[in-house]
Amino acid sequence: MTETIRIKVEQSGLRLDVLLAAEAGITRSHAQKLVENGGVLLNGRPARKRDLPTTGDLVAYEIPEPELLDVKPQNLPIEIVFEDEHLLVVNKPQGMVVHPAPGNPDGTLVNALLYHCEGRLSSINGTVRPGIVHRIDKDTAGLLIVAKTDEAHAGLAEQIAVHSFVRRYEAVCCGHFREPEGTVDLPIGRSPSDRKKMAVTEHNSKPAVTHYRVLAESANRDYSLLSLTLETGRTHQIRVHMAHIGHPVAGDPVYGSERHRLGLNGQCLFAKYIQFTHPCTGAVLAFEADRPAFLADTIRKLGMQ
Repeated sequence: MTETIRIKVEQSGLRLDVLLAAEAGITRSHAQKLVENGGVLLNGRPARKRDLPTTGDLVAYEIPEPELLDVKPQNLPIEIVFEDEHLLVVNKPQGMVVHPAPGNPDGTLVNALLYHCEGRLSSINGTVRPGIVHRIDKDTAGLLIVAKTDEAHAGLAEQIAVHSFVRRYEAVCCGHFREPEGTVDLPIGRSPSDRKKMAVTEHNSKPAVTHYRVLAESANRDYSLLSLTLETGRTHQIRVHMAHIGHPVAGDPVYGSERHRLGLNGQCLFAKYIQFTHPCTGAVLAFEADRPAFLADTIRKLGMQ
């Protein structure tokens, strides 16, 4: 069903996504997706996120019915690093999708968690992503926090928002770094040329900061082993930042090149360390995982041990 908004004087000049979120009772990111997908008209023409409606303008929008997924518990092997009544820390293997989506309805971390926790997961992110506070890509292995209660979920989300949540990764990247450490401080948003990819861009982007330190490099200087710390948590942040500065993550099928695949099944990236304040007890918790086999083997083959 199509809904319409006639812009009032006090609404004039507001960003379209902000206005739509308030009027439709949805999140700003949801409003942005509606605009991107052509679901919003401004005075009869497809709207753009940068549009600033003025008094008397007519905004028409339609919120599609969500695609229902029957998310079922599945007895899948998962490595639990820490667990109490409020949350879990999981060491996700490479190749496992975090939550169901069209094309990946089962076999995901959420399916496994629903079985392990007998359905007792936070509800803040809905029935398809219960307990999921933050994500890592399918082919990125490593540590992930899962909330069992809404209280824990809200507390963890707040830490992520204020950047008090420490996440450290290891990656094998292409090329020789002139400096032993550095920072990439460049905004990331949807790629203007390919909507399926992210990119460093000033257009509809968000700040993104990645700190890196070189741990070792191959004898021929074609590859470097990095420790990377995220100050922000944008989609594909490490992969996009490293590719942008000319050092894509080895094996990356999206932002890398064919000649740097190294026989890998995905990007050579690992969420090694995580530190946060327990949202319910106040204790500072820190966890570090061992390198997965694909990363350890790659490091050994490149002579970077």
